[in-house]
Amino acid sequence: MISSIIFAITLVAAIVMFAYNVKIIMRNVNLGKELDISDQGSTRWKTMFLVAIGQGKMTKRPLAGILHIFVYGGFIIVNIEMLEIMIDGIAGTHRIFSFIGDAYPILISGFEFFGLAVMLACIIFLFRRNIVKVKRFHNDEMTQWPRLDGNIILMTEVLLMFALFTMNAADSILQTRGLEHYTEVGTFAVSAFLIPLYDGLSNDTLILLERGGWWFHIVGVFAFLNYIPYSKHFHVFAAFPNVYYSKLQPKAFLANMPSVTKEVQIMLGVIEDEGESDDVPSFGAKDITDLSWKNILDSYTCTECGRCTAVCPANQTGKMLSPRKIMMATRDRVEEVGKNIAKNGKDFDDKKSLLYDYITAEEIWACTTCNACTEECPVNIDQVSIITSLRRFMVMEESSSPAPINSMITNTENNGAPWQYSAADRANWADDIYVPE
Repeated sequence: MISSIIFAITLVAAIVMFAYNVKIIMRNVNLGKELDISDQGSTRWKTMFLVAIGQGKMTKRPLAGILHIFVYGGFIIVNIEMLEIMIDGIAGTHRIFSFIGDAYPILISGFEFFGLAVMLACIIFLFRRNIVKVKRFHNDEMTQWPRLDGNIILMTEVLLMFALFTMNAADSILQTRGLEHYTEVGTFAVSAFLIPLYDGLSNDTLILLERGGWWFHIVGVFAFLNYIPYSKHFHVFAAFPNVYYSKLQPKAFLANMPSVTKEVQIMLGVIEDEGESDDVPSFGAKDITDLSWKNILDSYTCTECGRCTAVCPANQTGKMLSPRKIMMATRDRVEEVGKNIAKNGKDFDDKKSLLYDYITAEEIWACTTCNACTEECPVNIDQVSIITSLRRFMVMEESSSPAPINSMITNTENNGAPWQYSAADRANWADDIYVPE
């Protein structure tokens, strides 16, 4: 009874804490501007199933992609066993689903095979990160905390799987010794290999191992659940809505700014001028409140895998731009603004902004807007959207941009084209050669 009460309290506490942390993230996401994404529902569902659930873009890098699928699929399937564990924990029973008979050890053995796949994949990931030191995990933005974060999750998953195997192995031995409370259901495929290691231990020690493994696994899962909102691994949850609401237009499509569209429509007589307004139109984005809610959701969905930076031509030629850093900086700024609001109220101004304090002008102007990053991202993040919004602010609010950009804008305004000669002279290059007109 005491064990069941402790378990129930732990379960409720874990759920309440997780819900509280998710509520904070949702508040932060809603700091962004409204954006209507309600079109093409069937296409969006299809995209979500292919990309988020089906891991369709992960296998562009076959080794990492397949290993990630093992972790993703295996962890989901293994945690189906959590249903039995939670029922046992609340009711004080032991292996309550064993009533299914001979199919039970087959079912648990299947879970163990998936658990072994998760464990091996995580060990390989740890080896790649810390021994092989794959370059994209050691860029400048991957400071001590992002690297540690990845290692914490991987090591936690290895320990959780080992605890599961230890629990099952000790349980199998205790079954054969006829101890009360241990239902005889047979051995399981993977944990059976640990039985020789534990077979010589006393009953008390085996019970300690079995109960210790049980509690470590369930409490570890609860702790993992509540660590995720503080980690890049929130993408475990955020990837699904983020992919559903992902950009369906061609990658290079650039949306018009509503404030500019409204002015043009008034000028053309499409809509009527409503006269003076207290709302001063803004162009582009300087801080996270100028971005859309989808941009902020993108930042929370970033897995920090570095695939975007690895294919970025600007980054590969030594420029400061790293698309991954853009997303990490956006998330860091959102978190900071959210904490400031919680502590000091929504009108608090910390005299900082996403542009300049977190992302430099040099970074955003290094982008070629080729969209290689958006094409590569396994969760359909639109990094270029944030970059172009910051650029728009610099050009339209501050009249600040690199000299070649200024020249292009001036030429377009004066000549209707980016080149420094009038429209009447555009065909001069063909004067001495035969070019049909």
